[in-house]
Amino acid sequence: MSVIETRNLTKRFGDVTAVDGLSFEVEEGEVFGFLGPNGAGKSTTINVLLGYMSPTSGSGTVLGHDVETESRELRARTGVLPENVGVYDRLTGREHVASAIRIKDADDDPEELLSRVGLDPNAWDRRAGGYSTGMAQRMALATALAGDPDLLVLDEPQSGLDPNGMQEIRDIVLEEAAAGTTVFFSSHILPEVEAVSDRVGVMRAGEMAAVDGIDTLRERWTDDTVVRATVAQPPVRPEMLADLAGVEEAEVEEDRVTVSCRRPRAKGRVIAALERAGGVADFEVDEGSLEDTFTALTGSADAGEQTASPNAEEPEVSA
Repeated sequence: MSVIETRNLTKRFGDVTAVDGLSFEVEEGEVFGFLGPNGAGKSTTINVLLGYMSPTSGSGTVLGHDVETESRELRARTGVLPENVGVYDRLTGREHVASAIRIKDADDDPEELLSRVGLDPNAWDRRAGGYSTGMAQRMALATALAGDPDLLVLDEPQSGLDPNGMQEIRDIVLEEAAAGTTVFFSSHILPEVEAVSDRVGVMRAGEMAAVDGIDTLRERWTDDTVVRATVAQPPVRPEMLADLAGVEEAEVEEDRVTVSCRRPRAKGRVIAALERAGGVADFEVDEGSLEDTFTALTGSADAGEQTASPNAEEPEVSA
């Protein structure tokens, strides 16, 4: 079953086409990574999918509901963590989560949700206007999880979080997926997308440049994977390695072996063959990353290395 499905979805603002003929599907229970450089149309796509904007043309359904005519129904079954988290300054963290539970007509325990996202218990009953960026992000994730949604839409969920917070987000995404929840995961932090996603879609200039599994995209869009090994018992015949499935080229110089692989999975065959030939003393692998794939698809390094925000997990201040 497709949880998200679009057909030629288009959104224009005057003369500007933000989303241009977008067609893709997200299957039930998968984690779908959504990538693209700034201005590619990601945020507009998310807003249309959630019914916050009407498409100019084309169609889209989420959880079987039309994005234009049944937005309330789809949002009732969707948990959303927006890119720019807004808080009600005078409400506490507990009150924010309790409100989300009431809106979803659920029976969750606010404390369980706040504990799950790692918000310090000392902050639960403090006004959210005094929260740091990271604290507000954790609280917003707790509200998104209210009501056990069928679909989680996470837009830059690691914003403002330190490395521990990013790991907690990753764990929650994997736990939700294991429980059958579909996760639509948009982020500029490519290693985080790579760690959790079953498939990724890469947008470029309002269009979907590619949709596929990460390994498949690597094979198609990045340079060869290179294995460099030191063998325990030289010499090794290069033709023994060159004949392996997925190997492009093999070079041997004394006890040093360098093998270029057309497919990432071929590296395992290379190491296994060297072990059978006498053993491997040491090896390293240069493998195309999701960042390389992203750059090849979009011509942009926009979503390259990114560290936590300067405001990440700021010390708590009193409201």
